[in-house]
Amino acid sequence: MKAGSLRLQLTLWLLLPLLVLLALDAWLTDRRAMAAADQAFDRTLAASLKAMREGIKLRDGRVEVEVPYLALEVFDAEAGSRVYYRIRDEHGATITGYDDLPMPPGPVRSLYRTQFYDADFRGTPVRMAAMALPLHDVRSARTQMVWVLVAESTEPRERLANEILIGSLLQELMLVSLALVIVWFGVRRGLRPLQRLSDTVAARGPDDLAPIGDTTLPVEIRPLVTAVNQYVARLHRMVQGRKRFFADAAHQLKTPLAVIQAESELALRETDLAGVRGHVSRLNGSVRQAAKEVAQLLSLSRLETDSGYAPTLRLLGLGPLAQQVALDWAPTARQQGVDLGFDSDAETHADISGQPELLQELIGNLIDNAVRYAGPGAMVTVRVAGRRLLVEDNGPGVAPFERESVFKRFYRGEASASREGSGLGLSIVREIARLHGATVALGDTPGGGLTVVVDFPG
Repeated sequence: MKAGSLRLQLTLWLLLPLLVLLALDAWLTDRRAMAAADQAFDRTLAASLKAMREGIKLRDGRVEVEVPYLALEVFDAEAGSRVYYRIRDEHGATITGYDDLPMPPGPVRSLYRTQFYDADFRGTPVRMAAMALPLHDVRSARTQMVWVLVAESTEPRERLANEILIGSLLQELMLVSLALVIVWFGVRRGLRPLQRLSDTVAARGPDDLAPIGDTTLPVEIRPLVTAVNQYVARLHRMVQGRKRFFADAAHQLKTPLAVIQAESELALRETDLAGVRGHVSRLNGSVRQAAKEVAQLLSLSRLETDSGYAPTLRLLGLGPLAQQVALDWAPTARQQGVDLGFDSDAETHADISGQPELLQELIGNLIDNAVRYAGPGAMVTVRVAGRRLLVEDNGPGVAPFERESVFKRFYRGEASASREGSGLGLSIVREIARLHGATVALGDTPGGGLTVVVDFPG
């Protein structure tokens, strides 16, 4: 992602919440502005209502009304507003004013108390103030209830509320615009290290897999650089593994291919059929050896830590699997003059999590090593005890100081230097064991020889 587009996205992500907040604040400001306008104009209505109340008297049982000039003067000060009033007696008859001016909703709350409410008068929304006023005639000792109502059209209130709202919005828009400018420059400045990092990576050569330095980068970007370095390190190990595979293949196949070429040329020159068969036999042996070494190299390359290979594990019986592999190898062991046997305690059988093909390869490599290096006349036993696999032989064994080295690729110990082999078998065994969470150890066989022990997790 380019830094410019990232700046734009960050700015948009900041702008959208600001716009939502601005819309919410505009709605709240409109409510507050209308409430403030109502409060201001309601005071005017209340003052007018009180002024009209002073001009209402009850004399000889008749209600006399004199609307004071002050009551109307207050409304004249509000340009553009329309004022209506009504005085009604306790029987509902209008004494003066507009007959159809609506009464307040609900029952009378209290006397001498102004009640404000919104209404619609002749198609015009109005704000009204009403008061229930008891009048007392001293001469006749009579009391009569009258209603005093005053209404005002809402245009001035709405204009005042709009002015408050527009002024507030203009101020907030100015502040938001200033904040966006600050955010834009802040994001731009904050992304400069990321831009420098991008330029550094882009300037690297195709073979440059060295870690990226993060000492000059902000703390927030260092986790990203660390993750990139970890990925590059894995990639570097994979590349090194591929190079190692090609180098190992070239090294291991050079001798068999040379033998194949030499034997094939000698066979072409040979005129005697028996001589031709001898050359072809040795050529066949070299081809088989080369095929085996290629298969082992491919297997080892696939099983290495950085190859990304993950086995498909399932529950299986270790005893039956080992027994079947031992039976498959029995003819080969017999040809080599080796007595191959299998021993298992059925009472201690346990299931393990494993991939059958890989475990067959592990057991086969252990049997192959034991048969190859124990020599003719030796005894090899495959033994299963619970989750432990043992392959025992009574051959020359491995010296203690070599027991860690024999797991290295192409290592040939002193006892096996004269034997045919590639030195990859135990390396493959360790990698397969690692994929199954198992451990491999070498020990001595009672009476002499080597015992390989593989312990599988429970």
